[in-house]
Amino acid sequence: MRLRTAPRVGQSKTDCAGAVYGSLLAASVLATAGAVGHYSRFQLVMLLVVTGLVFWAAHVYAHLAGERLVGQPWSGREIRLVAGHEWPIVEAAALPAAIVAVSPLLGLDSGGGVWLALGVAVAQQVTWACLSAVRGGATRRQLVAEVAVNLVLGLIIVAAKALLGH
Repeated sequence: MRLRTAPRVGQSKTDCAGAVYGSLLAASVLATAGAVGHYSRFQLVMLLVVTGLVFWAAHVYAHLAGERLVGQPWSGREIRLVAGHEWPIVEAAALPAAIVAVSPLLGLDSGGGVWLALGVAVAQQVTWACLSAVRGGATRRQLVAEVAVNLVLGLIIVAAKALLGH
């Protein structure tokens, strides 16, 4: 069995799973970072980027190891293909990290910048899920379900942050 990381010839790609997952990951980092201590904006930006990179590498490894052909080493092409497929996990951290970084220019204190970045992470998570559903030809009912599930997941993270009091 070969790696299933790219669409077959003639197929369109609808997979936005990495972007959805990365957005949820970024939201989780933003929600929990304040619970374990105070981070400067720079530290929080780095935490978002490094967490995205570590989870990306873990996903690449897990995918390669999980679909390894018995007795066959990974090829450079397979590694690049999987790495590129999983890259949206890292990209999803970019906008929330940028929001944290520029929040002083928006007149926001550290806490306000984190809340705005958290809102952006949840919004992009829902948007990516919606886009994937639309690209996949989802019915209206399926689209509403996609939005609802992703909104609930995001709101659970927001509620956790609110309950932590940060």
